[in-house]
Amino acid sequence: MLNFDKERFLKIQSGAVALAEDLERTITRLMKEGAPNIHFLGAGGAAILMQPAVQLLRRKSTFPVFSDNIAEIMAGGSVNLTKGSIVILPSLSGTTKESVELLEFAKGRGATVLTLVGHADTPLGKGGDHVFVNFAADDTSSESFYIQSLIAALAVMKHLGEIDNHDILLAEMKKVPAALLAMKEAFEPQAEDFARTLAASDYHIFTGAGNAWPEAFYFGMCILEEMQWIRTRPVHASDFFHGTLELVEKDVSVVLLKGEDEMRPLADRVERFVPQIGGSLTVLDTNSFTADGLSHELRAWLSPAFLATVLERAAAHLEVLRNHPLTTRRYYRRVAY
Repeated sequence: MLNFDKERFLKIQSGAVALAEDLERTITRLMKEGAPNIHFLGAGGAAILMQPAVQLLRRKSTFPVFSDNIAEIMAGGSVNLTKGSIVILPSLSGTTKESVELLEFAKGRGATVLTLVGHADTPLGKGGDHVFVNFAADDTSSESFYIQSLIAALAVMKHLGEIDNHDILLAEMKKVPAALLAMKEAFEPQAEDFARTLAASDYHIFTGAGNAWPEAFYFGMCILEEMQWIRTRPVHASDFFHGTLELVEKDVSVVLLKGEDEMRPLADRVERFVPQIGGSLTVLDTNSFTADGLSHELRAWLSPAFLATVLERAAAHLEVLRNHPLTTRRYYRRVAY
């Protein structure tokens, strides 16, 4: 595979899975002590990667779960972020300005902050009440954060008796790193063609539904916009029909990401519509990915990680095709803003 280290990838994703026992133990204790709610917060891409876990709890659990833009919390406060609240705060670098500010704000409110970081010797690595460290880099962090946040959500559900196969799912989770690697290997022959589609236009509409939607948002904003300077319009598959559809005409690129949860019919609607009016539709569907040993339930919940892992292969080819390294920035962490 192009510019890829298999052992490094397996070590990072296995490291995410290995956090399960400590994460579950910590969340269970905090809930037993009377935690009133849980907040999945973060800045930028890290916040987006928490959204599938938030969706899962909103739909399957009675435990109050909150997700907000942390800059807005800092500006306007939150009556729900209070004493005993559990805060899940991810930051790969451990130095993200907004997240460091939120850490102090939340602790000042009496919340308990669990930080998910790639580096221990950082403000978030040192400042969290409970710190979970798993080294990763931009090309491996998405899957790692998807896995960690899902583990946290399942721990909440287990404590409340809202899931009866938790331990089975956690045992299955140990197979996920190898399954993700196999998906990358299977997708590699398609990756360059997918990258050529992305390179062929300076504007793409990215869409998806359910837990595939956060990955559409993330890849459009954090990879294509930030790392490749390609304009995108991320839009939920349902909202697509409330404005964005008017931008579709001949040869306009629409990239549809499809997962395996109950929201697939919303994505199917976009898939039917775009070709009818001549748009250029590209579909990436996790249903076509083989994942030996994983149940349908776990596949559905990990669909965003599946999408992220193959899209990383496309991104690896894209930076070569465009002679634009994924690490190149004009403004992000380069100038004051």
